[in-house]
Amino acid sequence: MPAEKEEILTISGTAEDIIFKNPDNGYIVLTMDIDGSPETVVGELGDIVEGENLILRGTYGESAKYGRQFKAITCERKLPETPEEIRRYLGSGIIKGVGPAMAKKIVSAFGEQSLLIIENDPQQLTSLKGITADKANFIGEEFRKLCGIRTIIEFLQNYEISPITASMVWKEHESDSVRVVRENPYILCGGELNVDFAVADRIAVDLGLSMTSSNRIKAAISYVLQRNSAAGHTCVPRDSLMEVVCGLIRVSDDDYDKALFDGIEEGLFALHETTYHEYVFLSEYFKAENYIAKKISEMLKLSVHTDKDYTADISVIEWEENIQYEGLQKAAINAALGNNVFILTGGPGTGKTTALNAIIRLFENHKKRLTLAAPTGRAAKRMSDLTGRPAKTIHRLLEVDFSGKGGRPKFKHTEQNPLSADVIIIDEMSMVDTLLFEALLRAVKFDCKLIMVGDANQLPSVGAGNVLRDLIASKLIPTIELKEIFRQAAESLIITNAHKIVRGEMPELDNRKKDFFYMPVQSDDDAAQLIIDLTRKRLPEAYAYSPIDDIQVLSPTKMGVTGTKELNKALQAALNPPTRSKKELRFFDSIFRTGDKVMQIKNDYDVIWKKGADSGAGIYNGDIGIIFEIDNANSLLHIDFDGRKAVYTQDMLSKLDHAYAVTIHKSQGSEYKAVIIPITQLTDNLLYRNLLYTGVTRAKEILIIVGMRSAVTQMVENNRKTNRFSCMRDLLNQYYNDNIQ
Repeated sequence: MPAEKEEILTISGTAEDIIFKNPDNGYIVLTMDIDGSPETVVGELGDIVEGENLILRGTYGESAKYGRQFKAITCERKLPETPEEIRRYLGSGIIKGVGPAMAKKIVSAFGEQSLLIIENDPQQLTSLKGITADKANFIGEEFRKLCGIRTIIEFLQNYEISPITASMVWKEHESDSVRVVRENPYILCGGELNVDFAVADRIAVDLGLSMTSSNRIKAAISYVLQRNSAAGHTCVPRDSLMEVVCGLIRVSDDDYDKALFDGIEEGLFALHETTYHEYVFLSEYFKAENYIAKKISEMLKLSVHTDKDYTADISVIEWEENIQYEGLQKAAINAALGNNVFILTGGPGTGKTTALNAIIRLFENHKKRLTLAAPTGRAAKRMSDLTGRPAKTIHRLLEVDFSGKGGRPKFKHTEQNPLSADVIIIDEMSMVDTLLFEALLRAVKFDCKLIMVGDANQLPSVGAGNVLRDLIASKLIPTIELKEIFRQAAESLIITNAHKIVRGEMPELDNRKKDFFYMPVQSDDDAAQLIIDLTRKRLPEAYAYSPIDDIQVLSPTKMGVTGTKELNKALQAALNPPTRSKKELRFFDSIFRTGDKVMQIKNDYDVIWKKGADSGAGIYNGDIGIIFEIDNANSLLHIDFDGRKAVYTQDMLSKLDHAYAVTIHKSQGSEYKAVIIPITQLTDNLLYRNLLYTGVTRAKEILIIVGMRSAVTQMVENNRKTNRFSCMRDLLNQYYNDNIQ
């Protein structure tokens, strides 16, 4: 029987007390005076201040913290009318330069006419002590700006577009905001605004705009390309794109082609033709792939290619370290020293780190300035631990320029201010996306050696592109793949099973004498309960592991009983239950508690951290920390990210998640003593080989699969390589062939 549809109600009253605001999404909790009775109101209503008159549409619900509350869907804001409402409104700080004392003066002098005078004749304010002509004009301008922002907020709220998005439109177009959106509502789909195309289309229909306009079709093309970039593709075949766009918005092929070429002329899109297909790009991705191809081909042209044999140097290190390198390791060391661009790849246990340490030693012996980096903080820390040398994240290496605005970060190191290193070594290259690689290359000198280390069988980057695999597949860059599993590594079932998975063979699941264990369950609920038992009791008792520091649950998915969302709730309750001594801070449906393990889920370049005498800015996607203190009075979390201690205000909590369980994607670049992976009846798009391989290779000492043998089999047999559309290989070959002619 279908659930009853909630009745949409309208209420009106005055904003009395602002309890909570989240500036990231405009979510607000406030108390509203409705005919003398207080009501709690929640919703994405924007920057409401005390004293405003509100007309709200929405529904009533219950909250564990606030009790009965009105969940507002839309908000019509009316300026305060009575002297007391106006005084509170002006005294809230809504207008820069006007505080409670000045608000009282203004209202005492002008009463109910105060806001009309501020808007239309602010010079009257100069009759009050302390207000100069310039200050009066400034107050008037700020108030008119505020009214303009509210106009665009109210216009867009009719389409359930958040006040935060409306404010971003205002920043770009100011007093022209409503006019610009009315003329072309599809601007809302682009860039950071990222409004769903269907919403912009609904606005266009309401405004009576043409359904075959070039603006509409270009917006649809951008929308489809953006959706594909979120799925990892830097471009889309032209014929496939036309089919999808024309089907989405029902326009003719001719209208589509005209709009596409209009967009190309305007710099929105780019078209690239390969031997077999034409591909359409959003311009930033074409510029990035084009730059990468050109820079790499020029660096290859400048490679030393001296054919020098470094055997003697290698022999010295072998003698000093009492080690014997195998043939491919020696070839890799030679190639790294003899080329400007080099890729070292291979699976676990094949000696990548051993070869890399020899390469580092030789460069140091030759007095080269060496820089080590990786895509994430945990990957950089692991690289530092394995090499004994300092390593940075690529973002920290390039240094984020905080003077830039919006979206993509700007970096201080560019072509005009390149890095001083003679040799740059990047680990975990499979995690590096196209836009980040472009930024890195722009900061690399032409005569600098670039050595890339990674495992092409791992999952590709979260961002668009498949950089490492494309570079290897071009066959232009000197590449050595280490294949021999060393004797000590071969004793690990984790390593031998990882290689079996890559080859499409079933891992050995029934050997309970080593480090790889399979524990069958009949249902998702059984899997979740077993994971809790293993994490809380069985592994700590058997191996003295810390449930927080040593054990990591990795799930293929966020959703479902064995997804990270539900597992984090269950594991938090099991591993860090509430006590009188532990402070808590609630954020929507999450409770952050002292001792919680948390993960940063979005890059934040503004977070200030301290580590002893060192300090810096930036906590990045994938960084894991522990909450060590909560300040409830000021709604602050104090978090320790591997020694970097940062303070999080309540508006920053949307970028945090619990990390008792994380997705396999989020675990890339990290290693844990013990890893537990639930593999149950997942959706087909999650049952593929390199997802399983990536999860297995995160474990150092113990790997436990909890689940169903049939699902493991399905993952091993599905060799979907997460293929992504890209033209990097074609562009590389094109530029390289031009260079050598």
